[in-house]
Amino acid sequence: MTASVIHAGWMFPPFVPNRLCCIHCTTFVKPPNFRPFGQQKSAPLTTSCLGHKALTTAASDHNYGNKQVISLTPRMYDYLLANVREPPILRELREETATMRGSQMQVSPDQAQLLAMLVQILGAKRCIEVGVYTGYSSLAVALVLPNSGILVACERDKNSLEVAKKYYDRAGVSHKVDARHGLAVDTLNSMIENGEGCSYDFAFVDAEKRMYREYFELLLKLVRPGGVIVIDNVLWHGKVADPLVDDQKTKSIRSFNKALMDDVRVSISMVPVGDGMTICRKR
Repeated sequence: MTASVIHAGWMFPPFVPNRLCCIHCTTFVKPPNFRPFGQQKSAPLTTSCLGHKALTTAASDHNYGNKQVISLTPRMYDYLLANVREPPILRELREETATMRGSQMQVSPDQAQLLAMLVQILGAKRCIEVGVYTGYSSLAVALVLPNSGILVACERDKNSLEVAKKYYDRAGVSHKVDARHGLAVDTLNSMIENGEGCSYDFAFVDAEKRMYREYFELLLKLVRPGGVIVIDNVLWHGKVADPLVDDQKTKSIRSFNKALMDDVRVSISMVPVGDGMTICRKR
């Protein structure tokens, strides 16, 4: 090992990505006599992303059986995206959104495909989306809803919502989408007051992170038992796992994730798709 870099008391070896890798192509390798986080101040960091080989990693706790799980390199992610069945209208929306400010807020094609499949598996007819942006995920859902289905799409930014509405119309699903401009909390509360509790099958949240707990509580009132609520960005670019990061949004997501772990009202599965999504089934 050549010269290492010291960061916040942790020692990291230098890492130069090759043309198939990115700076994230690193994995923590547990040395002999490893002690839990906070008790040890130096550990080697290596990469197994060499040539065509995919990066794999294992939990630091041997009780998980040293199961190797795959992490995505750029080449692997390109391969994954090449195996997404993205309708042409969604591709056009994605490409237009890519030219806009804030385009990183758009869900990835693999996320949208998973959301659409969940809606189909549920046989959902009534859906809610909190945080529409330009409409990629909501359009993916609307495309698979039955003709009589409805998606309440909540978005506070008028300009973004206009882009979404343009594509709803182009895709021929405008009759399935009830686009609501305004604060999602106000929209959800009005729906509850209108007697719509326990009448929705599916909800997706990709909005203000510090409001996640409030959104979730309102959606629990609107979604039926057996219905599903999906929360986006639960891994928050990896910041949730970094104890050195303590900004307000990261702390809010950590707190929300912990609350979900302890919430007996739902069954949960956190999946590393996109920026991490937690799928919750209301009991």
